[in-house]
Amino acid sequence: MLEDIVFLRLFDFVPVTPVSVIDILVVAFVIYRLLNLIRGTRAAQMLVGLFLLVTVALAARWQDMQALAYLLEQVQSILLILLVILFQPELRRMLVALGQSPLLSWFYKTEPNRVIDHVVQGATQLANRGYGALIVLTREAGLESIIETGVPLEARVSADLLTTIFTPRSPLHDQAVVIQGETLVAARCTLPLAEEVEDQRLGTRHRAALGLSQETDAVTIVVSEETQTISITVGGGFLRGLDERELKQRLGELLSPRDASVGGTSALSDD
Repeated sequence: MLEDIVFLRLFDFVPVTPVSVIDILVVAFVIYRLLNLIRGTRAAQMLVGLFLLVTVALAARWQDMQALAYLLEQVQSILLILLVILFQPELRRMLVALGQSPLLSWFYKTEPNRVIDHVVQGATQLANRGYGALIVLTREAGLESIIETGVPLEARVSADLLTTIFTPRSPLHDQAVVIQGETLVAARCTLPLAEEVEDQRLGTRHRAALGLSQETDAVTIVVSEETQTISITVGGGFLRGLDERELKQRLGELLSPRDASVGGTSALSDD
């Protein structure tokens, strides 16, 4: 049997088999992916609280604190249901991430191009009309803290919806929209402003996009209402003056599993 093959012994007594190595690597990968999914979300804070609760429960048993131990034992019966309720968004995001794995792309066909087409069409329409816009496309890092600052929508992404939201008289046109997968999850979201920029002529919209790119791996499309140009920020860098074809190409690269980062910043001026 493969699991009976011992090819290494740690500390002269702990056997290590090929199966145990694979087992450890799989568990490490799962934990790494989970931590990436909850990074920047409220789930990270809840996870710390859960860790403290478990620590208190173990300490209560060791110190023979019977009353506290009894109370925590009663909570354990509903803890699993409570965890599912509290971590529902993160569990859903984890399942979506697993479904979007390149390993599973052989079994079904996804529609990433549909979202890109609508975003590109919407950004182009906004630029042609002279309307400013901030469109955030999430990748690996969670943006729950950003989403919570806005108005929840949970709507299917479309060019018409983006154009409607960023029409100047719309109550949601200020600040940014956030898109996760094929869903526009929230509008009027507040982004962190970049504090240190090379070009002092940068306006609030570009500073916000740059600030988000410095803190997360999200891709942000910036439409200037003054110059009617379209830019992309990601990884602390800018690509400015993109036409419809270039924007679609760059988004395809950045939102694919083997994404490319934008390097360098360009001199910008905006409202």
